[in-house]
Amino acid sequence: MNLYLGIDTSAYTTSLCLVDAAGQVAAEARQVLTVPHGKQGLRQSEAVFQHVRNLPQLAARLREQLGSSWQPAAVAATAKPRPQPDSYMPVFVAGHSFGASYAHIAGVPFYELSHQENHILSGMHTGGGPKSPRFLAIHLSGGTTELAQVTVAPEGRMSISLLGGTSDLHAGQFVDRIGVALGLPFPAGPALEKLAVASETVVTVPAVHKDGELSFSGPLTALLNQVEKADPGALARGCLECIGRALVKWIKWAETQTPCRELLLVGGVAANQIVRQLLKDELTHWDLYCASPSYSTDSALGAALFALHAHSVG
Repeated sequence: MNLYLGIDTSAYTTSLCLVDAAGQVAAEARQVLTVPHGKQGLRQSEAVFQHVRNLPQLAARLREQLGSSWQPAAVAATAKPRPQPDSYMPVFVAGHSFGASYAHIAGVPFYELSHQENHILSGMHTGGGPKSPRFLAIHLSGGTTELAQVTVAPEGRMSISLLGGTSDLHAGQFVDRIGVALGLPFPAGPALEKLAVASETVVTVPAVHKDGELSFSGPLTALLNQVEKADPGALARGCLECIGRALVKWIKWAETQTPCRELLLVGGVAANQIVRQLLKDELTHWDLYCASPSYSTDSALGAALFALHAHSVG
């Protein structure tokens, strides 16, 4: 059985994934990086150290899942945040080095892609679309808040043109800073969503968008000022509804920039059910596609699929 190995070492998670020739997950292992309670992330050097420590352990877990009688036909690893020449982040060196070394020793092809391409490929695979090779994508995470036009080549390589971004905080930073202020663990997304879903009230703050640019610093300040006064669930819901309303404004602005009406949502924040439902309710004239929640967050599925596609086209 031919298997294809993907590797992703992001600012949040160490991930390995194997897919078969049909693109189905054969085995995978992930480890969220450990962040001390009360902190809002890790320094790059700290994250790289954890990746170097995690990768052999995750490789052993793959071996346990599949036994000893397999070898990947090709390997792909994320090498940088975005598919742009000047894009760089030290965390990706760990996975790239591990993957390239393994491929050279095994004598199999090695391919590299960006973390953003990894997310989009994973989202397309688990979300059932978009159907067209050209579409819009919103990538929402702790390190990225981007609205982009995407064109996908047959082997999976992408051309990504940025349409909009954020002037200050990323959506994931907004979520994490509210969550940490409420005493939640980092990254705070899952725990904040649980609080918000259980709340019947909301602290509403403005959703800020101007000419393709979002801003979350003002809403963050407004919610932090209420931390000792308002119900935590209402603050959590206020944060997530603010993000959802900002995205609606963003996408309606995008309607003036392109005739495209297919949109893919990827990234950890895009897994949030409150945000997703708000978009579905407000954007009925769009074809919306969402990565499955477990693959909205960081994983190596997209990298494994890229190894498969790139190898199959030579």
